Amino acid sequence: MLTPLPIPTLPDPAPVLPANGPGPVPEAGEGLRAMGVTVRFGGTTAVDGAALTAPPGTVTGLVGPAGSGKTTLCDVLTGLCRPARGTVRLDGAELTGRPPHERARCGLARTFQRPTAFWPLTVRENVRLAAEIHAVTRRPPGRSARDRWRRRRAARHAAGEVADALLERVGIAAYAQRPAGSVPPEVARLLELARALAARPRALVLDEPWADLSEHRGRALEVLVRDLAAEGPAVLLTGSDLEALIGVCDVLYVLDAGRVVASGPPVEVRADPRVRSL
Repeated sequence: MLTPLPIPTLPDPAPVLPANGPGPVPEAGEGLRAMGVTVRFGGTTAVDGAALTAPPGTVTGLVGPAGSGKTTLCDVLTGLCRPARGTVRLDGAELTGRPPHERARCGLARTFQRPTAFWPLTVRENVRLAAEIHAVTRRPPGRSARDRWRRRRAARHAAGEVADALLERVGIAAYAQRPAGSVPPEVARLLELARALAARPRALVLDEPWADLSEHRGRALEVLVRDLAAEGPAVLLTGSDLEALIGVCDVLYVLDAGRVVASGPPVEVRADPRVRSL
């Protein structure tokens, strides 16, 4: 049973990037970086000095067995978990200590192992709402306050078109008018991806994105992930099956017991004795 989330009230036009297309807006930079991240829960160390870099325009994989710390590291990257040590940066900007909504304003978006949405709303309304929130929380370009205000207003008015384009892109346009709480699990997962893309992220974190997907939709998602990275943003995805990620990722990091035990091109990582023993 899906748990409904509260429906937020949108503020009046105020602080974001105009929606001039359905895809992410790439910006030059260093990408998403974590350095020396350590997370402890009581006497248990969930992540132990982990470091990774997800460069712009690439697909970076984080793979490891269940309980290896993948989701916890994603929580650190997106601000849901405060590390005992370590730093997180996006395109050189320090994110360490910032809450999730501030990281989202900086261009960091994320999907979860268990999809979340505003279940009473339709699928289309969920994505349109995400596009509107983006329009009022990210600072748009403009030479004057009036120019920026016009861009924000245009972005809000375009939110419906952005939603339609994204639903088509992720392959669930046929479910646009269905209540989000009534769709199949694989559609709910792709809906969450569409909502993340509505924020036009500079870095996109996908936690176990192939869970619940049929083989057909899984193949389509592989192509989409590659296409998204080609448009410029950094894409970081997690998984427990090394073979499933090899054909999608440019770089792989292998996590075991909270530590990065191997990293590099997928073929080299697969041949690493430390990885083959997992």
